[in-house]
Amino acid sequence: MDNLDIKTKTPLIKINTDPTSYTVLVNKEYPMPKDYVPQDLTIPNVSYSYSGIYEKSYMRSVAASAIEKMFAEAKKKEKFELKVVSAYRSYSRQKAIYENNVNMRGEEETMMVSAPPGCSEHQTGLAVDVSSDTVKYTLEESFALSPEGKWIAKNCHNFGFIIRYPKGKSNITGYSYEPWHLRYVGVNLATYIHKKKITLEEYYKTTTVECKIY
Repeated sequence: MDNLDIKTKTPLIKINTDPTSYTVLVNKEYPMPKDYVPQDLTIPNVSYSYSGIYEKSYMRSVAASAIEKMFAEAKKKEKFELKVVSAYRSYSRQKAIYENNVNMRGEEETMMVSAPPGCSEHQTGLAVDVSSDTVKYTLEESFALSPEGKWIAKNCHNFGFIIRYPKGKSNITGYSYEPWHLRYVGVNLATYIHKKKITLEEYYKTTTVECKIY
């Protein structure tokens, strides 16, 4: 019965675990392969919160193009200066970050704010942390209250992004609210998730085969 919609008895869509897919579900229950590295990583032509080029500067090509368009629109329409703080992150880099957090915060607290290696969306090359000068380019919840954060929340789906860890959904996503963490899933799915006010987990748990949106 777990794979059926209770009301219609229609099968639910299959959870996408293909690491190369734009709609792959990555979380603590569905980790990425340890050796997965996107083959189309590129550096988007946008501003960064730091100088130099690092691993975290890269994104998959489709997400890079989308972030370029979104940042350009924000600047054109609102004069906002958005910047990328962190994008792609390898398995080994995530492992180092996670272990450092555990040493500093303990495992229980770390599990709510940092993904174990293999469980980070950043490894897909489709996730990106963004911020603005309003919050000094930090990754804080206060970003949600800034003009830039409000614009992102209202408009990012138009460019194929969702706020991956929304407020009030920690029991579903497994992570604390992160208004700065965006995930590319494509315009159609992003728009659906935005309108339904659901998470990517809920999309897979509640959407039937007949209503599949990719």
